[in-house]
Amino acid sequence: MSSILFEIDQQVATITLNRPDKLNSFNREMALLMQDKLDACKDEQVRCVCITGSGKAFSAGQDLAEVTDPEGPGMQRILSEHYNPIITRIRNLEKPVVAAVNGVAAGAGANIALCCDLVIAASSASFIQAFSKIGLIPDSGGTYFLPRLIGWQKASALMMMGEKITAADAEKAGMIYKVAEDTAFTEQIKQTTSYLAAMPTKGLAYTKKVLSLSFSNTLDQQLLAEDDYQQKSAQTEDYKEGVNAFLEKRKPSFKGK
Repeated sequence: MSSILFEIDQQVATITLNRPDKLNSFNREMALLMQDKLDACKDEQVRCVCITGSGKAFSAGQDLAEVTDPEGPGMQRILSEHYNPIITRIRNLEKPVVAAVNGVAAGAGANIALCCDLVIAASSASFIQAFSKIGLIPDSGGTYFLPRLIGWQKASALMMMGEKITAADAEKAGMIYKVAEDTAFTEQIKQTTSYLAAMPTKGLAYTKKVLSLSFSNTLDQQLLAEDDYQQKSAQTEDYKEGVNAFLEKRKPSFKGK
């Protein structure tokens, strides 16, 4: 069975990490296949992407059997060829990406989730920056995204102490968007992804881009970026549809164009 499952249904592409017997830990095959599937999400028929895991885990991060294998790819290639390309693909994808965290998200698995646009976790899920427990630093964008989500002190503590944080505490800290009870998790993911897939896709893509620019821009630069991308948004078919629907007091029908 493939280590990555992929399906498109009603304009939502779902990428499922599928090594449940290994808690969906990443090996080279799985990482490269995930990159391929993220590239496939550029298709115009896809208007929202969901990343989740099979079985009881989202992802336990790196498969340590591979990283310690003398014949394996080695740490440098694992970062430069496996995880870094996954993170950049998620951030550069011009549509919303939802992490549906169904269970434990550890190490690189946690940081892949946290780089997504929205993170929704099952109530039984948890997050852990497990790197310090084996003498490593957080990778896969963790040192970039986590302090921006929850602040320097909290991020430092979670990374250095290696403490597990529950889904409920992650939501309170601002680390994730929402927690759903396990029994309602699947329906919550479906509702959220379906909603996003029906939204103005270009406008959401531009929102994602401007948010990313805010990490490095000054206020003046950010105001110019907002000006630029607002002009682009105003040229879309969805903007015209949204305005007409508002004036005509009807529900808009966005096409993602």
